[in-house]
Amino acid sequence: MDKHLISTMPQKTHVQFIPCTFDEHAQAILDILNEAILNSTALYDYKARTFESMRNWFQTKQDHHFPVIGAIDDQGTLLGFASYGTFRAWPAYKYTVEHSVYVHKNHRGKGLGLQLMQHLIESARQNQVHVLIGGIDITNTGSVQLHQKLGFVHAGTITQAAYKFGRWLDLGFYQLTLDAPEKPVED
Repeated sequence: MDKHLISTMPQKTHVQFIPCTFDEHAQAILDILNEAILNSTALYDYKARTFESMRNWFQTKQDHHFPVIGAIDDQGTLLGFASYGTFRAWPAYKYTVEHSVYVHKNHRGKGLGLQLMQHLIESARQNQVHVLIGGIDITNTGSVQLHQKLGFVHAGTITQAAYKFGRWLDLGFYQLTLDAPEKPVED
């Protein structure tokens, strides 16, 4: 093969998975979330979030020891992120979390969602989480298929749970039950 052709071929981007911080990643996470809010049913919000809302979002994650895992390229650009948080606020739900995974619109379809979820599941195991719950708009077949590929099962659908873009939306719940914790306690 011609050396010139080799040097002009696009190089595969190396992706690292890192803990996200407010100072380094808040704006990029906000941009990804706001794009999803304004252009999809991935989030059932109507209005773009403010930068100040990210301060509270990160503080809540930190206070509860919830991970925010980012996928970055060689230049440090955030390509996507995954996290989880409180499913329901009562103490008996402490081993169940609701997760989210978002990939920048220019990097979807490259397997980043799968890799982010794999890292998030491993983090959940290490943090003694028993059940991961994903609330997914049932028309989002890509996300449904991703979750099924990872072993999530359909746990139910709330029909007409939300109204956005001039139509009723059905919210499907998908769950993955892990083998943690070894010794659950009531406290």
